[in-house]
Amino acid sequence: MESLIAQNGLPDSNSPDLHPTQATPNECVKIWTNTSASWKDSLTVPDYLQEQLFLTTAPLAKNNGMTTWILVEKNLPQDHRRILCSCETFLKRSLMTDTDGKTEEVIVHGIANVFCPIEYRRRGYAARHMTELAKALRTWQSDQARVAGCVLYSDIGKAFYAKLGWQPNPTNWHVEFQSMNIPRSSLARELVEDDLGELCKRDEAIIRGAMATSTDGVKKLVTILPDLDHMLWHIGKENFATERLFSKKPRAKGAIAGLPGNQVWAIWTHRYYMHPDAESPSNVLYILRLVVEGDSCANKPSSTSENGFQTNKQDRQVASLIAVLQYAQAEAAEWRLDYIKLWEPTPWVQDVIMKSNINHCIVEREEDSIASSLWYNENGGYKAAPVWINNEHYAWC
Repeated sequence: MESLIAQNGLPDSNSPDLHPTQATPNECVKIWTNTSASWKDSLTVPDYLQEQLFLTTAPLAKNNGMTTWILVEKNLPQDHRRILCSCETFLKRSLMTDTDGKTEEVIVHGIANVFCPIEYRRRGYAARHMTELAKALRTWQSDQARVAGCVLYSDIGKAFYAKLGWQPNPTNWHVEFQSMNIPRSSLARELVEDDLGELCKRDEAIIRGAMATSTDGVKKLVTILPDLDHMLWHIGKENFATERLFSKKPRAKGAIAGLPGNQVWAIWTHRYYMHPDAESPSNVLYILRLVVEGDSCANKPSSTSENGFQTNKQDRQVASLIAVLQYAQAEAAEWRLDYIKLWEPTPWVQDVIMKSNINHCIVEREEDSIASSLWYNENGGYKAAPVWINNEHYAWC
């Protein structure tokens, strides 16, 4: 046992005395205090602590939707134990299908905010924490549905989590636009919070229909459903920050254009990494979810050969899409955001953007927000990754 005790009294990362468990409310405050320097964005530390407590009441988090996990020594009492590593997990409703279009509702756990305090780093605690977590999540909340796997978004590149079983998604890229102080197109109108519930339901119905269609050459597909709970979690974070910064909240939660059945809409969130008055703030309007009704490329592997639209619908949808994107540019400028980021749009949307006069660039992410996943098989082990559909920002956590 002596070999499993470090000279400074800290346990070895391989010690059998370590285990993952849930944090108490007091331990959560301690975690938030430790993480504030890294993740408070534009907020003060007291405001960040309030924000974290507030976000536990958001729909995605409340009613045990979010769990805070800690790696601790088994023999120490709650609220008096060293938190060697911590993270949060979110229960995410998801769909998985096979080549015949057989669809199963499953749980995918989203892992967020993996953090090891400075004094405990480089001792193997983070690796031990994640290894134990992978085992625990296999059955966590499985009374609600089968747990298919777990995902995370790495901000430390691809290698560390890949060694532990979370393989980076084959694609991690986005389209980036500059904010622009331009008139909002008359073809589009703003979406307010009360509009989102019905649109999320329509979106889910479209996704279910697309995924129920067999896909040649693809064994398994999976998608995290872009439901209202996901949108409201991001919007809750946005509302908290903007009230502190500007004493008001953005009214527009997105934009929509076109007639029902042929509509284009985007749901977005305002993210302030730094105060807008700071030098080079790099704040972002993230498009959480972009929907183009009738786009046959949508909700399918990007390698499919679908061509997007019937010719008679093409022009209307192009105009609607451009109107929505320009609305986003104007919204970003009004709220002093620097960029708009759209994660992994469909081939048809990419083509429209490329042919438009909207200045943009394509960014391949190599170090931050690397979508990575680990998938469980039926025999207690792990299996090859299915094709992840809709790797968009709404699922980020």
